[in-house]
Amino acid sequence: MSADPPRLPEPGVGRAWGVPLPETLSPKSVDLLQDDLRAVCGLFSIEPGPTRRDVVVGDVGPRSLGGVETAVVSFEATRVVRDARLARQQPGEHLFLLIQAAGAARITQGERSADLLPGDMYLVDSTLPSDFAYDGASTQISMHLPRREMLGRFGAICAGGQRIRRDDPLLEAMRAVVTKMASEPEAANSVLGEAFLGLLGAYFQCLSTQVSLRERAEKAVLSRALRLIDRHAPDPEFGPVALAERLNVSERTLQRHFRTLGETASRRILAARLRTAHARLVGARARPASASIAAIAMESGFNDLSYFYREFRTRYGVPPGAISRAVSEDSNPIGGLVQDPPLLNG
Repeated sequence: MSADPPRLPEPGVGRAWGVPLPETLSPKSVDLLQDDLRAVCGLFSIEPGPTRRDVVVGDVGPRSLGGVETAVVSFEATRVVRDARLARQQPGEHLFLLIQAAGAARITQGERSADLLPGDMYLVDSTLPSDFAYDGASTQISMHLPRREMLGRFGAICAGGQRIRRDDPLLEAMRAVVTKMASEPEAANSVLGEAFLGLLGAYFQCLSTQVSLRERAEKAVLSRALRLIDRHAPDPEFGPVALAERLNVSERTLQRHFRTLGETASRRILAARLRTAHARLVGARARPASASIAAIAMESGFNDLSYFYREFRTRYGVPPGAISRAVSEDSNPIGGLVQDPPLLNG
């Protein structure tokens, strides 16, 4: 480890958006810095760098912005983690609005993750496990917003971990208000704090509208996909590739749509074919004597009889022959279903 504490990278000389930052970081024991972090931000664990397992270069300092409890967290560490155990041990009461002041970080909450560069903002949900990964010195300004109040103001869309998009003009406006809050006396901060929350609320209102429009568009695509499957499943050449082409989307996008149903396009097409085959087997008493299980399988979209027998048994618990025998017992023998030789013990 170098004898001189590392200087924080830009932006600014000791400040970011008006908020004072430590210009140098001093080595501290992991336990001491972790205690400082927990006193201000709640239960987190610090994983130090690979060279020293007992020492971390860093600092945690409380601040106040717009009447909001705030912390400036600076260190050189590998990761800072709030795992499921810590989240259960201390249920979160805040949404942490992180402003990446210097350096870089990667935040992960559940399936959501984001790379943060100076100026980026991310709303961390303290009720969920979170993982912060760092590459070198990093400083973050953390505004601690009461979770229940924020949910009441903005709705559920602000929960679960949300990145404030870099290309949204409201981000620049929020940075400007943060700078103003840091430079104005405390008396003006409550008004500025409300202005900041108003901008944050406007962002989530726009995001909610965008999400609603996107969800409606995605539901329309999925609804059309299901109609196409019902119509074309009996065609053995019809599969996910053909379905994606008819919808004018990529196969990857198609599979993303079907994940909302908890299945794949392939399994949905298979289920439609099996339903068709089952219905035709049940209705086979009205078919001519030439009707066979093989013919029904082919008419339902299967060109592999062994595969049909296997999947039919998996779905219905019995082979196709069991359906045909049940039908035959109640049918006129002359008009009964002609069975194929059993396959796979069918």
